[in-house]
Amino acid sequence: MTQENAHIHERTCIACGQKASKAGLLRIVRTSEGIAFDATGKAAGRGAYVCSPACFEKVRTGRLAHALKANVSEDQAQAVAQALQAHMQTV
Repeated sequence: MTQENAHIHERTCIACGQKASKAGLLRIVRTSEGIAFDATGKAAGRGAYVCSPACFEKVRTGRLAHALKANVSEDQAQAVAQALQAHMQTV
């Protein structure tokens, strides 16, 4: 397949429903260690996508837990929120 014919997979923000390329969204991943922000987008584990830290704040309890099929503690959510803010400052 040539570069111009390559299919770009879209992902959907679990908060607002905005569709974007995988690189255009922020990935939250469930791993064996817990919930974390995946800056590379390649970490192993079940993932969910948000388009911004504001959208993460909207879903940090209910929808995120449902999308990741795991309980999300307040400490884990706070750690992810801090990682998202730090990432946004470097971009």
